[in-house]
Amino acid sequence: MDNILLSAALAFLVTFFAIPVIIQVAKDKKLFDEPDERKVHKTVIPTLGGLGIFAGFIIATLMGVPSSVTSELQYFAAAATVIFFLGIKDDILVLSASKKFIGQLIAAGIIIKFGGIQITNMHGFLGIYEIPHIASIVLSIFTIIVITNSFNLIDGVDGLAGSLGLLTTLVFGAYFFYAGQLTYAVMAFALAGSTIGFLLYNFSPAKIFMGDTGSLLLGLINSILVIKFINVAGNPVSNLPIEAAPAIGFSILMIPLFDTLRVFGLRILDRRSPFSPDRTHVHHFLLDLGMSHRMVTITCVSVNIAFIAMAFFLRNLGTTTVIGILLVSAFIFISVIYYSRPKSKQQLVEENISNAEVIKSHKILKLASEPVEAE
Repeated sequence: MDNILLSAALAFLVTFFAIPVIIQVAKDKKLFDEPDERKVHKTVIPTLGGLGIFAGFIIATLMGVPSSVTSELQYFAAAATVIFFLGIKDDILVLSASKKFIGQLIAAGIIIKFGGIQITNMHGFLGIYEIPHIASIVLSIFTIIVITNSFNLIDGVDGLAGSLGLLTTLVFGAYFFYAGQLTYAVMAFALAGSTIGFLLYNFSPAKIFMGDTGSLLLGLINSILVIKFINVAGNPVSNLPIEAAPAIGFSILMIPLFDTLRVFGLRILDRRSPFSPDRTHVHHFLLDLGMSHRMVTITCVSVNIAFIAMAFFLRNLGTTTVIGILLVSAFIFISVIYYSRPKSKQQLVEENISNAEVIKSHKILKLASEPVEAE
């Protein structure tokens, strides 16, 4: 317990005192996030807040985990460092999607090959239990990359990605503490502590953004935590087994993960790159309803908590059923807010043009069908 409290407090203090320095350096070097038609902020905001999150997390984790406890921590730190440099370069110079993907692939490879974080059992999802080695590696890489990007893509409103990251790390941290998994409990609470230190400067109106440096790190660590959670909680002989562990893990990351999978699917169906930017994320829909940044954040976190509670209370129904209920509920939630939005001026113009074209075509058809009287 002392190690966990120490790591959380140290992470908070490092990040809290580092952020003002980062803000000043960003202003001096003009390292700003510029507003555009897709982004929701109206003024330039310093970025690189993820630098403070990374510093707090790494220092606190390395000091909080005894060297005799685990050997995989060094590989997690190595993967986090890869993601850190990937993110900071993208925040300053902008990287292509292909280069970011290669970097994430390297980080995922380190976590799987050396860190031993790998999905080997589906725990009854769709009737599947043990999965072949190659399929396990492919599924693990896919899971790590999708979750890593999910926090990056949900980071569109002041305080949103950080608040969701705080929720997930606190839930995972609490489980690993009671399950006797010290390394992962320290990692989770260290990230929670550094996230709190950052959020004090990121709640609306934000003084700084976490940038890709912070959002990719949040996603990466959460991918490690959720895979470990599924492996430990799904093991009936562990200290704290839980029924339908994959469904519970999915629910903990529900808002960022479901939103990312939904948006990726829509973009692919539209024959676009899944990484191409647009305004189809859940936070965009909530903003269209007239919500403030703070209300969007509160709504998303509250809904995510509801999904976690739903999955936990329904866990005896089995993994497949619970995931199915979660997906249906998520689609209903998205549909309600999507169709509740007031129509934009552009949509009204397009509808008027479409209606005018329909009326015009009907008139043409009517004239063409009328008989011409002979004189």
